Amino acid sequence: MAEIIFNEGEDWDKRVLCSDGSCIGTIGTDGKCRECGKTYEGVLPQGHDKETAEPVVIEKTNPVSSEDFASDNEWDKRVLCSDGSCIGVIGPDGKCKECGKPL
Repeated sequence: MAEIIFNEGEDWDKRVLCSDGSCIGTIGTDGKCRECGKTYEGVLPQGHDKETAEPVVIEKTNPVSSEDFASDNEWDKRVLCSDGSCIGVIGPDGKCKECGKPL
């Protein structure tokens, strides 16, 4: 998982969003989206090519062991909650671990 730390002095109102409505990126100083790489369709605000700070990305690694994952047998033995709109599974007490509804 990456943690993104932004410069506190950055003016969020001056960000230019990607012109692709399905993209979450912002336009960089080169006129391209930092997320998808598409060129901005439109006129960039004056001074946009001299943006302040780029976000700093810090990679965090969390070691994962095989114990973190349930075995295939345990996965197949799960009993799903009887409420079709709930994402929980039934625990050893016979109740859903998510909503508490009994089996």
